[in-house]
Amino acid sequence: MTDTALYDIPGPMARRRHLIYGLVSTAVILGIVAGVIYLLFDTNQFTAEKWRPFAYEGIQELLLRGLGNTLKAFAYAAVLSLALGGLLAAGRLSEHRILRWTATLFVEFFRAMPVLVMIFFVFVALKVQPLPALVTGLTLYNGSVLAEVFRSGVNSVDRGQREAAYALGMRKTQVMTHVLVPQAVRAMLPTIISQLVVALKDTSLGFLITYEEFLHAGKLIASNLDYGLPFIPVVMVISPIYIGMCMLLSWFATWVARRQRRSLKTEAVEVAPAEPGTLMPGAGQIHP
Repeated sequence: MTDTALYDIPGPMARRRHLIYGLVSTAVILGIVAGVIYLLFDTNQFTAEKWRPFAYEGIQELLLRGLGNTLKAFAYAAVLSLALGGLLAAGRLSEHRILRWTATLFVEFFRAMPVLVMIFFVFVALKVQPLPALVTGLTLYNGSVLAEVFRSGVNSVDRGQREAAYALGMRKTQVMTHVLVPQAVRAMLPTIISQLVVALKDTSLGFLITYEEFLHAGKLIASNLDYGLPFIPVVMVISPIYIGMCMLLSWFATWVARRQRRSLKTEAVEVAPAEPGTLMPGAGQIHP
């Protein structure tokens, strides 16, 4: 009953109409896919000449090295962004006005600044190496966005939880670490993972500052005249790998959420069966 409280149960005509819509949409999607495949064949994108580079050991090592560099940049940026986001969120939630205003100014400035501009500024103006420049730009932007996520998550916890913790005599730090943050994590986790996916995709901006990441390796292969400029085959190889990494990150978030729901605080505890015995000292004794 609760599943249908917000809408009417579709009747025979509505179900038939929904079925027709589904069939038409499926046919349109299949037609678009078939058209794309036809164009790929028509432009000779599946010829052996364009796919031959991927059989060479040197090309495979180039792609693997680029993938490793992408994961390295993402790992640094993810850890530093989470740390910076937590620090800025604590500043925005601080009762001290100077800390709160400083953190707010920092967050608003770097959240509005384009990532590419920050990366180029660090790389060109400050003359930093490609990897630190890329990680710095990603950290400043994603850390600022995550700070707002953390702050919103903490503020979304019911006000009564905070008041009850203060009533027990807990300090603000204890209230944050033991009451508010653990409850807010469940609400924040999907958004945090979504922002980390953005950081993973933005590592591809590293090729603009000559950082040898995955997209940079693909660009070197696609622009090679010896292989007939295999641009489309490179895209068809690199894109599924990027999509797979993002899906793997989303799956990890789902797994973590399930682990949290199965915490010891919410699992049923087995109780030993009652056994016959005395409940109080002296019970069962017969007094004259």
